[in-house]
Amino acid sequence: MSLNPEILQKLSNIVGESFIFTDEEILNHYGHDETEDLVHPPEVVLKPIDTAEVSAILKYCNEQRIPVTAIGGRTGLSGGALSVYGGVGLSMEKMNRIVEIDELNLQVTVQPAVITQVLQETVAAKGLYYPPDPSSRGSCFIGGNLAENAGGPRAVKYGVTKDFVLNLEVVMANGDV
Repeated sequence: MSLNPEILQKLSNIVGESFIFTDEEILNHYGHDETEDLVHPPEVVLKPIDTAEVSAILKYCNEQRIPVTAIGGRTGLSGGALSVYGGVGLSMEKMNRIVEIDELNLQVTVQPAVITQVLQETVAAKGLYYPPDPSSRGSCFIGGNLAENAGGPRAVKYGVTKDFVLNLEVVMANGDV
């Protein structure tokens, strides 16, 4: 599938001109993770800043039957971030805030691109502990940890990412939140 100028303009209208990328070098950069030497670049990379933009992108792409691949820190070893069908590479990197730390209830609300180590250090400064510890913790995103159910060496004692999730706000393929 080739994304024509009309489609690219519609996507640009959603995220803004500063957050849509079609340059071959950038596409190749977002077309690989740590899975061997595989490279599957998307046809366009979008960098939404909030749930509303993700929703609008997915709604439009669903209507147009354009494949979408969520892309996080690209540290995975299973190819989860590879755009094997081309289409849109949905980079979550702009959604990187720790929204709230509820010390009383021992809960934290984060966006998908929070780096695992940043989360661990931030909650540790408040006397709290987030145990999942993937080897790429200094660069991997919480969203990818969840997608791949990352654990690391502490998993046997404490569990893996899914064991520390209470709620999710998700955008479905049709754009519904």
